[in-house]
Amino acid sequence: MRPLTVGDVVRCTVDILGNEAGSKGVVYEIYNIGEGAGVSVIFENGEYDGFSPTEQVQLLERIRHSPDLAGYQFKNVITVYEDYVNGVFDSAFE
Repeated sequence: MRPLTVGDVVRCTVDILGNEAGSKGVVYEIYNIGEGAGVSVIFENGEYDGFSPTEQVQLLERIRHSPDLAGYQFKNVITVYEDYVNGVFDSAFE
């Protein structure tokens, strides 16, 4: 699997954060956690979390890239949730 990038739309492969397996999420941040690149993902239900490289392989499946979200600039989780409420990520969940 190629590394996930900001704007990648993923599907969870197990029930996670109140989402059933198969629910969509979108990568909104890449960060270094020492063992490689971690990613932050916000899901269809508004829940979000970070995933280590191992967790990405075990729990997430990339389904496509959303060019309109590729330039998303992470500021803080409060802004991420506000952006979710305001529909910024809606195109990823269609």
